[in-house]
Amino acid sequence: MLYAVMAQDAPGTLDKRLAVRPDHLARLQALQDAGRLKLAGPFPAIDSVDPGPAGFSGSLIVAEFASLDDARAWADADPYRAAGVYASVEVKPFRQVFPA
Repeated sequence: MLYAVMAQDAPGTLDKRLAVRPDHLARLQALQDAGRLKLAGPFPAIDSVDPGPAGFSGSLIVAEFASLDDARAWADADPYRAAGVYASVEVKPFRQVFPA
């Protein structure tokens, strides 16, 4: 089943985000390599593809996991979480309708 991981960044954590980004991306690449990643990316803090020093307000990941518990465990082990980038993380079951 698909699950949406919705995370909100803590204020002032852009430097931490950039420092651990390679580790965060490696985990996403592993999901993609396994054919389980549907989409992933950050929410720019301003209306810009490259928000510069304004940074990001959080992230969205939609991926396939065996269960909600597995999705939560994966999200809890994210390097952004360990580094204090994420102030909160919510994981919900997701049903993709489009694109079909």
